[in-house]
Amino acid sequence: MNLRVALIDDHQLFRERLRALLEEDQEIEIVAEAGSGQEILGIAPTIEFEVACMDIHMPGMNGIEATRRLLALKPNVRVIGLSAYADQHYVEAMLEAGAAAYFTKGDVGEDLLRAVHTASRERPYFGADVSVPPALGDTAAPQARKPADIDVASLGAKELEVMRLIARGMASPQIADALSMDTAMVEVYRRNIVRKLQLADGAALDEYARRLDPDSN
Repeated sequence: MNLRVALIDDHQLFRERLRALLEEDQEIEIVAEAGSGQEILGIAPTIEFEVACMDIHMPGMNGIEATRRLLALKPNVRVIGLSAYADQHYVEAMLEAGAAAYFTKGDVGEDLLRAVHTASRERPYFGADVSVPPALGDTAAPQARKPADIDVASLGAKELEVMRLIARGMASPQIADALSMDTAMVEVYRRNIVRKLQLADGAALDEYARRLDPDSN
């Protein structure tokens, strides 16, 4: 039987991207999509699913409260928190609400697929951009990569595309048009690249990308 997954995010383009990623796995079936916490709570009693990929920042009810209420309705659902930010207080708040994993939106990939299959509240899973809360000790699932060890060769495919366009002097709105995504999503990628490459800021990223790409000069 396929693993049934619900997607909850108010950005349709990101939901489409996430759906495309998850549907590459033939054992995963997307059975519900919602654009808000209220919407998923409304449809949850009418459909069965085992995993919910939950955006944290949504208008109205945020993902933390939606997670808490969803698990009150369906205690066995495993919630994977998704956010543009890796701030520790968001991570801890989602875990306290009952989430089984936490990823930044710029880091969705193979590790997220593993989390969909294996993450649990007893052994939570975290993306490479997320620091494991100290209170968890050794109970967290091992992370595939540590941020300090990541170099350009380990950036995701979409992050490399963004880097290539930065090297060509494109601003975020232009990159968004070129890659058919929201400008806000481009900014997420930029922040994650800065963090992974341990650069000082966005200006340092622009300069680094131009130096990296010989065709940009």
